[in-house]
Amino acid sequence: MSRSVTGSRILALGHYQPSRVVTNDDLAQLVDTNDEWIRDRVGIVSRRIADGETVADMATAAAGKALANSGLTAADIDLVVVATCTSVDRSPNVACRVAAKLGITAPGAYDINTACSGFAYALGTVDHAIRAGAARNAIVIGAEKLSDFTDWTDRSTCIIFGDGAGAAVVTATGDGEPAGVGPVVWGSVPEKSDAVRIEGWRPYIAQEGQAVFRWATTALAPLALQACERAGVAPSELAAFVPHQANGRIIDGIAKRLGIPQAIIAKDIVESGNTSAASVPLALSKLVERREVPSGAPVLLFGFGGGLTYAGQVVRCP
Repeated sequence: MSRSVTGSRILALGHYQPSRVVTNDDLAQLVDTNDEWIRDRVGIVSRRIADGETVADMATAAAGKALANSGLTAADIDLVVVATCTSVDRSPNVACRVAAKLGITAPGAYDINTACSGFAYALGTVDHAIRAGAARNAIVIGAEKLSDFTDWTDRSTCIIFGDGAGAAVVTATGDGEPAGVGPVVWGSVPEKSDAVRIEGWRPYIAQEGQAVFRWATTALAPLALQACERAGVAPSELAAFVPHQANGRIIDGIAKRLGIPQAIIAKDIVESGNTSAASVPLALSKLVERREVPSGAPVLLFGFGGGLTYAGQVVRCP
């Protein structure tokens, strides 16, 4: 008799970044800026920029690594979900392209676009699908090629963004096994949706930086704490906090309000920039790869950004 499903957990992680590194000094050759100003304003030293790689290429590379790390095979996967806001192609979706490249047969496959909160949204929907019995093993991916939508003459935005992907293999938990993905807290502020935009047929990223900064540093900490409460985890128990890598000062502001001095605070923004939906799984995968967080330890994930949308949950480190 098969065991009943009680929840889900992250089995393994993987990430991918393009090889081309663009430093602050490189950007100073394009626009009126400098390394000191960029470090002070957003906390970024470098970012990775894709050349020939597509969103699907990067998503596949990250997912392939996560699958290899999981001990499962393509035949075991029955759901593929990709969070992205930068896929140029409308159809086929990125999830189907990833499944085809990895040899996954007949999975449920869909893309989700909530911009920078996308991975946490996608993880929430996958957890729900597994709990409902619609899937047993899934790959959840955040992948972005923001360089396709960056105005390299706009010094207020071109310094921020980078390209990359992160992925997680998520599997069902059964009787007697604690769930490793906590309840998602998600929502949006639609009346402020114009604060971050990629609009039109030949779009560039545009944002109201101060409005986003004020919202992120004042409104989000209580919502992140709700994710801890729903998971039954006290903030003092967190081993790490992995927020969307939007801005170094935003990350510091939220972490301070959470009151988690014992937790590792992910700061992948320093070397990767803001990679939107890829930023949370990319940063988490690196923490796990470097063995900075013990297996089974609680980690708070929290994404936020364009929409304005937000989502987060507590997960157990694989």
